[in-house]
Amino acid sequence: MYPPNIFSNFAAMNIEPVAFFQSPLKSKFGIPRQSGLVAELQGRIVFTPEYRHEEAVRGLNGFDYLWIIWEFSANKVGGHKSSLTVRPPRLGGNERVGVFASRSPFRPNSLGLSCVRIESVEMSAKEGPVICVRGADLMDGTPIYDIKPYVPYADAHPNARSGFVDECEWNPLEVIADGTMESLFTADEWKALKNVLAQDPRPRYHDDPLRVYGMPFANHDVKFRVVDGVVTIVEIL
Repeated sequence: MYPPNIFSNFAAMNIEPVAFFQSPLKSKFGIPRQSGLVAELQGRIVFTPEYRHEEAVRGLNGFDYLWIIWEFSANKVGGHKSSLTVRPPRLGGNERVGVFASRSPFRPNSLGLSCVRIESVEMSAKEGPVICVRGADLMDGTPIYDIKPYVPYADAHPNARSGFVDECEWNPLEVIADGTMESLFTADEWKALKNVLAQDPRPRYHDDPLRVYGMPFANHDVKFRVVDGVVTIVEIL
């Protein structure tokens, strides 16, 4: 058993961001539900002034992937600290599991953990070292609290069980759009947008074929609807 006063001996840890994330995803609606699901999705890690020094990322070019510890900053503060169960989207949003048996964004301390691919580490006269990555599930402006390199010998477990995830097959949706819409984006942005929509960003309990959804992406407002497993982009503003 723990000594009676063991928990009273620990003070709350105060942490501050070491960087912020830049992404074409300007709101939490549409963000992939896991990192790596949309490999084409580009983003930038820009450090706070205290860490804008080349020494802070020395050796990072030798790695392919990063772990990012960040904050679900778009979620409302409070309310979720007492929630012991959540409704994972993979289970249709109707079945509850324990919060610590899920990867729900509504967590006691609102911390996220993502693995992203390093595209490049660039030096900027204004921003210092900037880490360009792909496959992140972070919205624009997300505070980042720590960055660590991914090492396969310790981090990869390809034969591990995945609980209820193993039991729920997920297939991306088909995405169709007017051919003229593609010209509004770069080639990478267009591919990323289509793959984000293929993951079906709607809440799992939404299934209204007449409803038009809006999602900000790369300084555009993307309007779409979903009917019988097909996403149709109806307008881009």
